[in-house]
Parts: sequence; structure tokens; C-alpha cells
Amino acid sequence: MSTSFPPLPLSRRELLLAGGASMAGSGAWPAEAPSGAASAGASSANIGDGAAPPSSPVQLKVNGTTHRLTLDNRTTLLDALREHLHLTGTKKGCDHGQCGACTVLLNGRRINACLTLAVMHQGDSVTTIEGLGTPRKLHPLQAAFVRHDGFQCGYCTPGQICSAVGAMAELKSGVPSHVSADLNAQPVYSADEMRERMSGNICRCGAYSNIQEAIAEVATRSTA
Repeated sequence: MSTSFPPLPLSRRELLLAGGASMAGSGAWPAEAPSGAASAGASSANIGDGAAPPSSPVQLKVNGTTHRLTLDNRTTLLDALREHLHLTGTKKGCDHGQCGACTVLLNGRRINACLTLAVMHQGDSVTTIEGLGTPRKLHPLQAAFVRHDGFQCGYCTPGQICSAVGAMAELKSGVPSHVSADLNAQPVYSADEMRERMSGNICRCGAYSNIQEAIAEVATRSTA
């Protein structure tokens, strides 16, 4: 058996107004602070407003050119390259060191530029994708990537190429990897060796086989 209720004597608008009035009467709304307390709070909140964050002079040699910058101490090397030197070839992907899109060469060794602060590299030499080659004179790996179609969207490509350059330098200098059979022997190029060394560089388009072919062409040519 259904139960019927008499219609409310209030309209929806009147009900909402009555509810707001009851909340105000019960103290649910925050009371207005005394003028003295409000001004004191405002003045304390404004302490430090407008002050520049701590910064430091930084000298970096990027792609053979020396740059002198004054940077917020929190500026990553990646942001220094992109936002201050306008070298946008180095990409910001995950910003957590997990995708490899920001890989550059620091004093010849590959590094994730998003994981290090620019002020930590006073006087260091940085090579980005712009410093490896030019449109008129490509680096051998850049040319190999073009020949083997080692990219689709191209977003990860600068990091892939810089990482591959660093990985081949590691091989040449005898740095072993997780898959090296003998840690005391000179590592040699193999598909497994290079896959392991490039595992920190993600290609969301899935062009891994073509990337490996491009690297193999240059690596085998340089060791022949």
C-alpha cells in the first residue's frame, strides 16, 4: 500500500533560502575575523611575496658554445636547455627519468637531463641532439634512423639517438651491461647487448625493430 504525503507549503526556492538561513544561524559559516587579526594575517601571508627564489650563476658549455646563466637553484638541466637556451630538441616526457626522451650527453656520457639540476654541472660540457649533426651534415646515427625509418611521431627520437651514441661509447670503453657474459672482458656489439643498453628509452610508437636496425648499421660499421 502506497503512502501519500501532503504537498510542502514551501517552494524549492523558499526551502533553499530557509536552509541557508539556518546554517548561518547555527554558526556553520565562518565568522568574520576582527579587523586587527585580519590585517595581521594578511601581513604575515605577504612576508616574502615578490622575493626572487635562490639562484646561482651557472656556466655550461653546450654543443661547443659557452653559456653563462643565472638560474633558480631548482632548475633542472632539461629546463635550462629548453626554457633558457631554447634547445627544444631535448624532449620532456615523463619528467621522472623513466622514458629517456630527455637523454643528453654530459661530458661524453649519457644522462637523463630531467633528473639533475643545472647548478650541479658548473663548467660541464653538454651535447644535445642539435650538437650531434645538422640538416646538411647528419650524424651517422641520424642518417641511419632516416634510412631505417627508426621513428614515427619522432618525439623520442632525440633521446634515442643521444642514448645510442652514449651506449656505443660505453661499448668502446669496455663498460659492461647486465647481459654481458664476462664482466672482465671487452664487451662486443650484439643485438641483446644493445637492447639492454637502450632499455631505458621508450618508443610509444613501437618502432623498436627499426631503431635496432639503425643502431646495428652504425655499430657494426664502426667496429668493422
